[in-house]
Amino acid sequence: MNQLSIAPAIEQATPRVLVVDDEQAIRDILADFLSMEGYQVCTAENGSAALQELEKGHYDLVLSDLKMPVMGGLELLERLREAHLEAAMVLMTGFGTVESAIHAMKRGAFDYVLKPFKVEEVVHIVQRGIDQQRLRLENMQLKENLRHYQLAEALGGSVRLEEVLGMICDLVFKETDADGVSLVIEDPRAPGKYVVDTVRTRQDSVVAPEQLAPDVHELLARFLAQQPVLLNGAGAGRFLTTLKQPELVQSFMSVPLRVRNTPIGMLSAYRFKQGARFSEGQRKALAMLASRAAQAVDNARLFGNLQNTFRETIKGLAHALEAKDQYTAGHSERVTDYARVMTDGMTHLSPEQRELIVQAGVMHDIGKIGIRGEDLNKPDKLTQKEYQMFQSHPGYGKRILEPITFLHDIIPGVYYHHEMWDGTGYPEQLKGEDIPLMARVLSIADTYDAMCSNRAYRKALPHQIAVEELARCAGRQFDPMLIRVFLDNIDLLRERWRREGHWVPD
Repeated sequence: MNQLSIAPAIEQATPRVLVVDDEQAIRDILADFLSMEGYQVCTAENGSAALQELEKGHYDLVLSDLKMPVMGGLELLERLREAHLEAAMVLMTGFGTVESAIHAMKRGAFDYVLKPFKVEEVVHIVQRGIDQQRLRLENMQLKENLRHYQLAEALGGSVRLEEVLGMICDLVFKETDADGVSLVIEDPRAPGKYVVDTVRTRQDSVVAPEQLAPDVHELLARFLAQQPVLLNGAGAGRFLTTLKQPELVQSFMSVPLRVRNTPIGMLSAYRFKQGARFSEGQRKALAMLASRAAQAVDNARLFGNLQNTFRETIKGLAHALEAKDQYTAGHSERVTDYARVMTDGMTHLSPEQRELIVQAGVMHDIGKIGIRGEDLNKPDKLTQKEYQMFQSHPGYGKRILEPITFLHDIIPGVYYHHEMWDGTGYPEQLKGEDIPLMARVLSIADTYDAMCSNRAYRKALPHQIAVEELARCAGRQFDPMLIRVFLDNIDLLRERWRREGHWVPD
């Protein structure tokens, strides 16, 4: 279960109000009364001065005159929205009409006050605005907590790096309405070297995925300087090094992926539709997603390293077993190659399914660790007891792999690779397609290599005799469809081995 730290509730700090009016007397009166009501109040003589004040710190509400020199209330309202400042806005005017009030409200004003006003009325409107702001912030906090939980649940559901990276891209599309997403990840084997790992675009995108390669070093410099990366309009494509028409990018934002305060990559989003823009809120959502994504990527890498360690350990055990026996040396590697060439000819399989079959090929005989070497290569006919011992190696292999959760998917290949199509095999006499596909593939690969290799009880058979024997046993010992796949593709492997100077069965 993922541990989730919920952000604390919104602190009940003293609300801050900015009064903006070109008349000193009005500013002073409103400041005095609002201060007596417990608000922290500052003043400004016009919209331009108000923007300078707003850049210094957060305000919950701006109470502004509509008509002022330099910059009036409506322009100030527009500038607040463009800068993504979340303060509520109340406009005052002595020349108000219903139409101007409606216009102001449509532009995002919270309320409208007519001059001359009663101070009690203004205080009441300010209080309502402050209350609404508090509710809005609390709702934002709840949504953020929920999003944190959903991200943790989504990204915590997989430990495979490819799946995690795909989920991250899907979440960016969902959270930001992006047209394109790119993930740049540091190569763990070469610190400081970053590669574009995953890129996705919408189907109707005007930009091909391979063109979305951001300038890694310039972006890293921006991140190091704590500078947010959000570009809208002209110049939004300036960070793209491979895009021939950077003007196609209407909006771009990028955030770092950090693990233990060290950047391991960056997550970038793009919009290509004319006039489309990312907001600061969307950039913050991307940053929040990146913090979860970075941890998920790190966890997936650690798990992948652990998987590789286990695989290499078991592979080493299998090779150690074969190294003690001149007759089976290299058997697992050859079976793996035969299995791979078969899966290459099975186009209906996914890359993941093919890889599982290949991994099962490496470990298919791991259970022979539990059988004495002299019993494996006895030149004479096996006794019934010795034959039963030999038949036990798939069960030993299953028991070796069962404690290792991430290897469970290859157990069917290890356990059932001696089953036969007609149901006369072992250990469970499965028949036909009840035998798992990977076991049916490995059965053919294993038998072919056994026939083409020297054994204590006989010499290797020629390739042609071996394939004729496989064809003869199709429908009895082997899946007939897979026999055709093997026969159609084995010559490709043999030819490659010859070019590489590899040993090839005669």
